[in-house]
Amino acid sequence: MKLKYTGKLFVIMAFVVAVSASAAAFDGESKYAKLDGARIHYTSYGKGPDALVLIHGWGCDLTHWRDQIPEFAKRNRVIALDLPGHGESDKPPITYSMDLFANAIDSVLRDAKVERAVVMGHSMGTPVARQFYRKYPQKTLGIVIVDGGLRPFGTKEMREQFVAMFRAPTYKDALTQMFAQMKGTLAPDDQERIKASFSNTPQHVLVSAMENMAQDSLYGTDKINVPVLAVLAKSPFWQPDTEKFLRSLAPDLELQWFETGHFVMVEKPKEFNEAVIAFLNKKALLKQDNSTN
Repeated sequence: MKLKYTGKLFVIMAFVVAVSASAAAFDGESKYAKLDGARIHYTSYGKGPDALVLIHGWGCDLTHWRDQIPEFAKRNRVIALDLPGHGESDKPPITYSMDLFANAIDSVLRDAKVERAVVMGHSMGTPVARQFYRKYPQKTLGIVIVDGGLRPFGTKEMREQFVAMFRAPTYKDALTQMFAQMKGTLAPDDQERIKASFSNTPQHVLVSAMENMAQDSLYGTDKINVPVLAVLAKSPFWQPDTEKFLRSLAPDLELQWFETGHFVMVEKPKEFNEAVIAFLNKKALLKQDNSTN
């Protein structure tokens, strides 16, 4: 009888250890890289010289990828970062340009000892990912666009009026109005989490990043010569020739349209994750095993 209960106890303990080890693998290692003396916060999941790098959007942070990291980390190494001025990264009074963000990604990769990456950018993270590719093409294996643009939206005057809303003392009201137009069918807790990240981003960061993201000089016609997956939310916001335009920049393009609001990966995580993993598999990008598992 004693042996019988001892055997059951051993099985239970083994199960608990296995579950705990699996959970720990997806907790990731929270670290800080340095760029010009400022700390860049990131979390690393798994090991290896190649990684999938997750780049959040304007006013957001790395927690917006919480529904992606466990699935992606089963397959390959994952790095998620808080861009300068966002999340747990330092927020000095500097210019928050796409160049700065691209250099921050490179600093994170060097700190994490990652040699090459597939860079995935949501919203503002898209021009950031492209700028990273421009500056570090030898380190870029592929790009995943998540409802972000590669050309300026509207006229220069319209963009200036938009930025002006965030320079005003009432900028948080402007944030609320903007979010209401892009929330789609997000669950209430997801809405609160995203609104909190907007509110926690300092005004000087929001304004500077928006000003720099609106610069015409950022949006050239230079080619993207790595595989690209574009996952876009269906919206009249996109011009009719969006697919043609993207293919003119990225010959090796796959495009998928989702029936969601702006936060595609939060609203439909399962479908989004499947689309990304299928793309990585098809293009043979990153190793399909992870030493943390």
